[in-house]
Amino acid sequence: MKLKNKIHLGTSVLLIAIVVLMNTAIYAAASIMLKEADIERAAADAARITSGISNPSESIESSDLLRAYAPADGMVRVVLPDGTVDGVSVSPNAAALREREAVFETSEQQTVIEEHSSRYAHVSLPVIWRGGEVASLELMENLQATDRILDILQIVLIVVSFLAVIPAAISARMLSAIISNPVEDMTQTMRRIQKSGTYERIETNKKRHDELQEMARTFNDMMDLLGENYQKQESFVQNASHELKTPLTVIESYANLLRRRGKERPDLFDESVEAIHEEAIRMKELTQQLLTLARRGETWDMNVETVDIPGFVEEAAGSFEKAYGRHIEITIIDPFSMKTDRAKLRQLLYIFLDNARKYSEDDIHIEVKKMEIRIIDHGIGIPSSDLEKVFDRFYRVDKARSRKTGGFGLGLSFAKELAAVIDAGIRIESEEGMGTTVILTLSEFSFSSRTLKEKQEERK
Repeated sequence: MKLKNKIHLGTSVLLIAIVVLMNTAIYAAASIMLKEADIERAAADAARITSGISNPSESIESSDLLRAYAPADGMVRVVLPDGTVDGVSVSPNAAALREREAVFETSEQQTVIEEHSSRYAHVSLPVIWRGGEVASLELMENLQATDRILDILQIVLIVVSFLAVIPAAISARMLSAIISNPVEDMTQTMRRIQKSGTYERIETNKKRHDELQEMARTFNDMMDLLGENYQKQESFVQNASHELKTPLTVIESYANLLRRRGKERPDLFDESVEAIHEEAIRMKELTQQLLTLARRGETWDMNVETVDIPGFVEEAAGSFEKAYGRHIEITIIDPFSMKTDRAKLRQLLYIFLDNARKYSEDDIHIEVKKMEIRIIDHGIGIPSSDLEKVFDRFYRVDKARSRKTGGFGLGLSFAKELAAVIDAGIRIESEEGMGTTVILTLSEFSFSSRTLKEKQEERK
């Protein structure tokens, strides 16, 4: 059964049950109250009659005496202790009551009885009869008026129940539609997405602020995110495939060359092995960076310690100088220490030093100022139109020199995410043909382990 039908059926049954229970309670309460009122009225009439006929004169006939107190629709009689009737008065409509067996009651009795398909209020009271004898006064009053009222009430409640159930069923249908329609729209949208491969959105009503609209907006946000991630993934795979295709082609070409003429020409053998080795290293570096960037939702393990920044910069720059044979000039303007992850800060510094090495021939200059590290080169620089794109994955300003410099367009993208992990900011100032300055702004690291996604959201 569909959710809409379940809600409709369940709500309708519940509303019908509530209406039936409520009307049943109303009818039962009215019936009890009217019964008590009739019995009280009959008891009052019996007490009045008892006072009027107590110890009557011998000269007055019992039936004549009781006739003056006879109810309009009922019977009054006196029952002696031996069970015989000494006087009775019955209304024409209740003549059949004469046949009712007489019972002498020694105490007051009040009840409702049914005789000949009619209900009567029955009251028995002790009464002082002739010669001081104690007899029993029996009064029966027809409850036809009360039964008529209850019948009318029953009809009214039934009609009201039907009138209440119809709009209740309609409202239950509308409620089920209100609840289930967004779910059905979402399901149909998912099916269309499954068939077409597109990312559709559900129409929302900005004037509504309920949970269903929130669900629809969340679904649309999820679709936007999935579409964006799909585009990024598609672009990522295409660019990665393009980057891996070139070194594989070079390796294949040199391997074929070695197979054909490598044994005959030693110089060609050395050249081919060196080229294959370089391309293999390039593929290894590219693969490592791709895997690192792919972990962008995971928790980064942090090793926070107090770092003396001037000493740290001198140590890192010295290692870089020995590895690449490039002179790095260091200027300490404002020395400072701070808590951060030494290894990740070193990796971040190496990325900028490596870019400075690739795109400049002159010495590299590092300045340490208050909470800042500046890496300055005097190379080819970056055009102003490209400054906002340099942190995009696989984006390279100088594509013609990318093969010579060995760049993949991944370094600055990784640097941006790595800086977010250690709460650092990156700003690049550059002028084409004049050089580039990378400004790394540091801040105290105050939490032990966070996800890169959380940090990037906070920095936004």
